[in-house]
Amino acid sequence: MRLRPIGHHDIDELQALAQETGVGFTSLPNSREFLSAKIDNAVAAFEGRVPEQERLYFFVLEDEQSGELAGCCAIEAEVGRETPFYHYRVGKLAHSSVQLDLHRTIDTLFLSSDHTGDAEVASLFLRPAYRRDRNGTLLSKARWLFMAEFRDCFPAKVLAEMRGVFSPDGVSPFWDSLGSHFFPMEFKQADQLTGLGQKSFIGELMPKYPIYTPFLPQAARECIGQVHEHTRPALEMLKKEGLRWEGYIDIFDGGPTVEAYIDDVRAIRHSSCVTVEVSSERLEQSERPGWMAATTGMSDFRCSWIGRGPSEGGVITLTTAEAERLNVNSGDALRVLES
Repeated sequence: MRLRPIGHHDIDELQALAQETGVGFTSLPNSREFLSAKIDNAVAAFEGRVPEQERLYFFVLEDEQSGELAGCCAIEAEVGRETPFYHYRVGKLAHSSVQLDLHRTIDTLFLSSDHTGDAEVASLFLRPAYRRDRNGTLLSKARWLFMAEFRDCFPAKVLAEMRGVFSPDGVSPFWDSLGSHFFPMEFKQADQLTGLGQKSFIGELMPKYPIYTPFLPQAARECIGQVHEHTRPALEMLKKEGLRWEGYIDIFDGGPTVEAYIDDVRAIRHSSCVTVEVSSERLEQSERPGWMAATTGMSDFRCSWIGRGPSEGGVITLTTAEAERLNVNSGDALRVLES
């Protein structure tokens, strides 16, 4: 398995992925026109043909043997620059009465654009058949190696939006109790519009005043800051990298947004650059690859597992197959991470 930038020839496979993602996966709508434009934007980003703050870096995980796309992920350099990037910020309001000797603290939701200008890791999806052999870890962590290598292209902070709670038939209790009263449409339609980048209606229709959560049904309150069952593994990986929930949730499904300073992310702090040495001899291979290696070019970025770590002298020895998978030769540089 290897991760690489998406290309124009991936449109059919990308649409197949989009059809499998399910409800609530806003960043990959099943629209061929939109997906084709997303590929165009990503190719331009990797080639440096758009300003750094407007770039969308979109990656695919490729099965080397079959050529099938196993999954995808992305990095948006800065959110909210062209269209507002909304969240609810979970807060508290305190009320007290000296006369009655009462003090109450009420949970509230404020419409917020606090993350404007932050980077976002997004669009992480792995096909069920490939949810094995640490493919999910490769798909998730490769983005950190890319950000570490091109650190100057990104701002101080990074966030990730997590899909919220849905019933087995695709119903969001949070949406039904809140969003549906302000948007004259079904969740699926609002979700699709957001995925297509049409977000202005959010600021136009959502209330500007704080929402008192006690007015919401219990089922909706229980969704605040909670994730979809299929999203829990992705959330756990992000938490291990140091991303934390700071009280921001998705305005549609109530899912949490986790965040961190980029320089504090574990994989970015612990990655290092080494020199490649390709060997045609049989090399010792661990049963469970513990090292991830990424190339240092942007347009030809590659990332995959390798069977061993670097020497004390900063040299990483690769088999011929590993070198071909990463498209490197002896003397080239790699960024590596023990994971």
